[in-house]
Amino acid sequence: MATNGKKLHADSKKRVAKLKQKFSWKNLVLYVLLVIFALFFFSAFTSPYDSTQTVPISSVIADVKNGQVSQLEVTANKIIATEKNGTKIQADKEQNADVYTLFKAAGVSLSHTNVTVKDQSSVTNWINILSAILPVVLMIGFFYFIFRQARGTQESIFSFGQSRAKLFNRDNPKVTFANVAGVDEAKQELTEIVDFLKNPVKYRVMGARTPKGVLMVGPAGTGKTLLARATAGEANVSFFSMAGSEFMEMLVGVGASRVRDLFNTAKKAQPAIIFIDEIDAIGRQRGVGIMGGHDEREQTLNQILVEMDGFTPNENVVVIAATNRPDVLDPALVRPGRFDRRVMLDLPDVEGRKAILEIHAKGKPFDPKVNWEKVAKRTVGFSGADLENMLNEAAIMAARLNKKAIDMSDLEESATRVKLGPEKKRLQTEQDRRMTAYHEAGHALVGWEMPHIDPIHRISIVSRGMSLGHTMTEPIDKVHETKQSLLEQITMMMGGQVAEHLVFNDITTGASNDLEKASQVARAMVTRFGMSDLGPIVFDSEKSVYEQSEISPEMAAKIDEQVKKICDEAYAQATRILMRLRSKMDVVVEELLKKETIDSDDFVRLIGPKKALATVKAKA
Repeated sequence: MATNGKKLHADSKKRVAKLKQKFSWKNLVLYVLLVIFALFFFSAFTSPYDSTQTVPISSVIADVKNGQVSQLEVTANKIIATEKNGTKIQADKEQNADVYTLFKAAGVSLSHTNVTVKDQSSVTNWINILSAILPVVLMIGFFYFIFRQARGTQESIFSFGQSRAKLFNRDNPKVTFANVAGVDEAKQELTEIVDFLKNPVKYRVMGARTPKGVLMVGPAGTGKTLLARATAGEANVSFFSMAGSEFMEMLVGVGASRVRDLFNTAKKAQPAIIFIDEIDAIGRQRGVGIMGGHDEREQTLNQILVEMDGFTPNENVVVIAATNRPDVLDPALVRPGRFDRRVMLDLPDVEGRKAILEIHAKGKPFDPKVNWEKVAKRTVGFSGADLENMLNEAAIMAARLNKKAIDMSDLEESATRVKLGPEKKRLQTEQDRRMTAYHEAGHALVGWEMPHIDPIHRISIVSRGMSLGHTMTEPIDKVHETKQSLLEQITMMMGGQVAEHLVFNDITTGASNDLEKASQVARAMVTRFGMSDLGPIVFDSEKSVYEQSEISPEMAAKIDEQVKKICDEAYAQATRILMRLRSKMDVVVEELLKKETIDSDDFVRLIGPKKALATVKAKA
């Protein structure tokens, strides 16, 4: 009870402090001025409408003399007469004139008339005072407001060069390595950084210095920012986070000034971690831009290089940067002595996806029948952000359907939604649905026939995103892509248009995306992977738009010939396969038209199990 009493007392003190802060003297004066201003305008402009007729004072005297007036109401400068028939008339008089003297001089007696005198001098005096003072007060308040705004603008101008970094100090809720999964190798690399920050003395005894910078490289959504925060949380140090684009400003020199301010602030708070997200926004290679070497971006980069060189052995500050474009960074930025370490983050494997799903599944009710092993295998190619989004979409879907828990159907639909987009109930003719069904069945049967293609997971003629249907495989985690596997992928992409031509003797625009992807894979095989008759040569080394290509026109023509040859052979092979499986294609199409979506079990029931990949024996 005593503890509760102390908490209540502390809470009441906080409330009183908030109230005091809310109702400061400045606010009180402002409220009083507003009330006075409102009363002034209310008294000046909102007085009730007076319909009394104004007449000369002689008319009022004549009516009193004739006995037509029953009552006189006298104010400072008016006489209001109420006649016996109820009509009211008024006349103006001088401010200090006495009504009795006025009527007596006219020879009229007021003995038979009820006279009432109203004293409005105090109200008139207040109105006169307010009329004289209020404009002055309002003018003073107006200039005070203008000067205050001008001072704030001046301060904001001089604060352009201050760092905009967000500080996550040690009192904030910590993010540790326990909150990060699927990047075990990267966590192992950063564990040493954590130990450096926690125990710098033992490394200095051995003559070692703290690594100045760590460059994290990986695709979007793999957890670079989260891992940087977890490093700071594990080391229990201050964490300054800032995006590369936040250094840039319209004023020249602001970026460099913000870099100086950020590093000075971090040095005062050491041990600390500075995190620069999307560093490629300011760290691109110098000397290849149109602006030359004096634009704002290069000045900011130069200042970062200087600051990272300016660390002393005793300073306990580590710079962590993240990018998914390491190829465009300036060599001076990524050399040893600035960014000493490069940590690679890849898309998680099946075990990593299971660990990520376990983290993001906390706090959500799931059906006990959910097979997390199957979900992890189903989501090959998903990043950590994709998996989190998938579980969130599944929770939204289950709530919308008033379910008690999230089941496998919700997870399956959310995974498809994340990859392809939501379902679109487009009105299609029966002919359109049949053409889409044959198109997708062509993809599925060619993929079923190809031994290196992953098993078919789902076939659907339900529109999603920009596509009218889709054929999905169940990808298997693998590191290498062989030449035969790429050729079979191109063949499967051709299956949709081949099916249209075989059945309808015509082709549609629905194969445009398939042909585009097939052409990209074929060109990569020729120009990047050395998988053509031109030999093991790389032709498309990545160059900037300001550098000329080293490929001659003759060689470019040969590359085009090789790309066309690969695509033509794949088209011919898909034609042969579908001509042989024509009857099975009709079976799949009828099932699609009936159900719209076929899963792997139904597909195997209709067509049979996929052909097993022959074991490749190494030659002696």
